[in-house]
Amino acid sequence: MGTPYSNSPLLPDSESHFDLLRVSVVGRFLRWRHSRTALQIPVLLVAAAMILHGLLGPTLAPKNLATVLTWIHFRGVLVLVLLCAGNFFCLACPFMLVRNAARRLFRPRFDWPIWLRNKWLSVALFVAILFTYELFDLWSSPWWTASLALAYFAAVLVIDGLFKHASFCKFICPIGQFNFIASTLSPLEVQVRDPAVCDRCATKDCIRGRREVPANAELARSTNSTSANAPGLVILQRGCELALYLPRKVGNMDCTFCLDCVHACPHENIGVSSRLPASELMIDPIRSGIGYFSQRKDIAALAIVFCFGALLNAFGMVSPVYALEAWLARLLSVNHEAPLLAIIFAVFLIVAPGILLAAAAWLTQVLSGTKSRLVPLAVRYSYALVPLGFGMWLAHYSFHFLTGILTIVPVTQSALASVGVHYFGVPQWTWTGLPVRMVRPIELGFLLLGFVGSLLVAHHLSEEDSALNPMRAFLPWAAVSLLLVTASVWLMFQPMEMRAMLMLMGG
Repeated sequence: MGTPYSNSPLLPDSESHFDLLRVSVVGRFLRWRHSRTALQIPVLLVAAAMILHGLLGPTLAPKNLATVLTWIHFRGVLVLVLLCAGNFFCLACPFMLVRNAARRLFRPRFDWPIWLRNKWLSVALFVAILFTYELFDLWSSPWWTASLALAYFAAVLVIDGLFKHASFCKFICPIGQFNFIASTLSPLEVQVRDPAVCDRCATKDCIRGRREVPANAELARSTNSTSANAPGLVILQRGCELALYLPRKVGNMDCTFCLDCVHACPHENIGVSSRLPASELMIDPIRSGIGYFSQRKDIAALAIVFCFGALLNAFGMVSPVYALEAWLARLLSVNHEAPLLAIIFAVFLIVAPGILLAAAAWLTQVLSGTKSRLVPLAVRYSYALVPLGFGMWLAHYSFHFLTGILTIVPVTQSALASVGVHYFGVPQWTWTGLPVRMVRPIELGFLLLGFVGSLLVAHHLSEEDSALNPMRAFLPWAAVSLLLVTASVWLMFQPMEMRAMLMLMGG
């Protein structure tokens, strides 16, 4: 463990792969310096409309843009884009547009504290959002949903207003961490085209940014001026704010697809290239800005929360959860939901993962004869759970998205009518989406895809890490994956709240 597999066939060869930036229309747009702003502006306008409607519009969730857009359409589109392309939501993130505008007035002065340069805070915030989602029924409250979005904007402005670089994205943003870990399964990656070009590059603009000396500064130098007010370097294009040096970057972890490196590179040597999904989970080279996956317990914790949180989020929507809460309330004589939820969260996100991973790591030691210690084994193989976790999120979010895909039409009609715009007709509240019987096979397909992906990752890790008996090292993790996918299928066939589709009853 911890050994860089620099010659692994899983490492991509950009020159022989599809490159999105070489596609005529799309590539030309993405290479345009203002492409990100052009994508962020419409998303910001939609976010503003959502927030205003959430605060001032109808309180019934299925008739409000805030809840319908956030909990049905945004989540569904997000996971499907991550599956089919990559982390393009972070590319179009409206929070960064507001942050960049604010930085024209207030420049950050501080470096992010060294002891917080990890994922532990963001993992805690990820869990906190899952917890508040269930505790306050955010899916049913437009006001709370809009308030959460406003709090997000405020947090971005405060954190990145005080701290340099992209501290919020790299160390805090829960949505970003979800995107980072899910994008390890994406088919596209920002990567160099020809490493030899990078070897000859003296400026390293992809990480430092492209700069130039203004003409008046050259004039001051030519006249031997020693004025303290002589202008210095001007940044024409910033480099990667997340400290990912492209020649040593491996995979999509921590990459926001901002394409700053693409715009900064003077050699046009960076592309958005195809690669084998999940390949970065199967190898353990040193990664720029990250280090070794096998030594990052915080990223392993993110992978675990990502997987078991998917189960927990789905469990919170099915009938058995209410029976479990009622039983716990009687057992503990508790009348408040918060402590009951806290117990359920602790079981799902701490106790169950701890038992399963410890047992699998111990069995790996016993069966394979590996000399690796228990915790490093659990950390390394925890990444094999990521495909299965992503399959669960895909199954869950696609269910709501596909069964409610058309709900945005009457909600938008109603929102426009409330401000005097009646050109789009009377809201068609009977418009919903695909019937459940058509969506079930898609859910099963996503779960099967995630299960197979986890088996492949675990099998490859067992071959890399256990020269004695790879199959015996693989079997415990295959058993964990089988147990989790079985639980996911069971959850999928439980009665599930349709939530935003309650408009059929009230519309």
